[in-house]
Amino acid sequence: MSRKLDRTLFAGMVREEWRLHAELFGGRRFAAFPLFVALIAGAAVVALTETGTSVAAVVAGLHALVFAFGLHTGSIGLVGRDAMDNLLGEVNLLVFSARTLPVSRRRLLVHFLAKDALYYSALFVLPVALAFLPAVGDSGGEFGVAQVPLLYLSLTATFVLGLVVTLALLGLSSRGVAGWLAAGALAAVVGGVHVAGVDWVSATPYALFRSPSPAAVAGTIGTIGTAAAIGLAAFDPSNSTPTRSVEPAFERWRGRFGDETGLTTKTFLDVARSEGGLWKVPFSGGVIFGVCVGLVELAGRITGVEPSTGATFGALLGLSAFTTYNWVTQYDDAESYLQYPLSLDALFEAKRRVAALVGLPTAVAYFAIAAVAFDARPVDAVAGLVLLVGFHQYLLGVTTYLAGFDPGEFLFDTLLFAVFTVAVAATLVPLLIVGLVLAPLSGTALVALAGAGVLMLAAGELAYRRAVDRWTERLGA
Repeated sequence: MSRKLDRTLFAGMVREEWRLHAELFGGRRFAAFPLFVALIAGAAVVALTETGTSVAAVVAGLHALVFAFGLHTGSIGLVGRDAMDNLLGEVNLLVFSARTLPVSRRRLLVHFLAKDALYYSALFVLPVALAFLPAVGDSGGEFGVAQVPLLYLSLTATFVLGLVVTLALLGLSSRGVAGWLAAGALAAVVGGVHVAGVDWVSATPYALFRSPSPAAVAGTIGTIGTAAAIGLAAFDPSNSTPTRSVEPAFERWRGRFGDETGLTTKTFLDVARSEGGLWKVPFSGGVIFGVCVGLVELAGRITGVEPSTGATFGALLGLSAFTTYNWVTQYDDAESYLQYPLSLDALFEAKRRVAALVGLPTAVAYFAIAAVAFDARPVDAVAGLVLLVGFHQYLLGVTTYLAGFDPGEFLFDTLLFAVFTVAVAATLVPLLIVGLVLAPLSGTALVALAGAGVLMLAAGELAYRRAVDRWTERLGA
């Protein structure tokens, strides 16, 4: 009976995941997503290797990105059911069913993690691993066909590690002050190990590919197992947020914002009073910051050149605009406002304003930490700050134009995601090449970098204005 129940739960969760995505994005367009991932990843591998980057360096950077993807996927616990209900209506996913089914919470959570590992390893990780096949003949023996399965295994384990790390952090954060202290203590231990120069990489899934050995297997199992055990013990997906009463703060915040329509205030309070509150924004920004640090340190070791802090962190931290815009738009939709005597442009402006108010200061704070930690030159830091603001607002404009109020929905819509990828890559990739490869940058180059930030700021404003016209026409407002 136990095995039959496990099979039923696991199969039900896999079907649930597929139906959810197929319903949101359309079956055929969603089914084409792995093909698009393989195409884009293959093109990136070819481009990087043709410009002199070693396959080993590309693989190392890819592990960092897949780890970040695992962290993001695991954050479903942070989004919570309030956002899910706003997106899909009244739903009750199996992982939230411990109170209504005769199944333990931990059992459901184990199946949920296994489902995510299988589902996303096939949807995302496998196409990325196969994208290295074109590099086999051009790697000079550095990478062979036989290594593709090993790469797929290490990337899958890396994704799972990101998944369970987020689960552990969410579980600890839900346990009040004691949980936060425990999380801080664990972070301090990890930081101390790194500062002490211990080869901690040998205990990560990357070691399965870099130097496969029984020690690498044991380290991977131990790391993933420890994080999973903490998450399973602390996190409760079936625990609904209790009904809360809050003080009538609307008018106070409205006065602070100078908000005539009240739309900015409503959007801000929607985010602040949702599960995770405003902490969602620095949490998602912190994930990007952690990946930035890893990529910069890796690039420095590979090239022997210290990357430009301003160019690299300014460009990469600007990516936080997408996650911030997702937070501020997921609690309502434009159609629900059409019955009121409000213009759609006022609604879009409110969303953009809150995204800038809560997201941009967070990105700037992380940039300041990077500037101090990497001892950036003042002129480098100023140029990078201008670049950060410009790219952040550019990404907000592009996201608004393509997705309107549904940025989360188009991630697996192959056509829209392709357009979004091109729009981001056309600006981000050149900036990263400049920051990671051409450093140290001259004064002229830094002025050009700041100028690029100003141009992107203007392009973002233009995209935003076109977005308002486009969605006003589409919604018939």
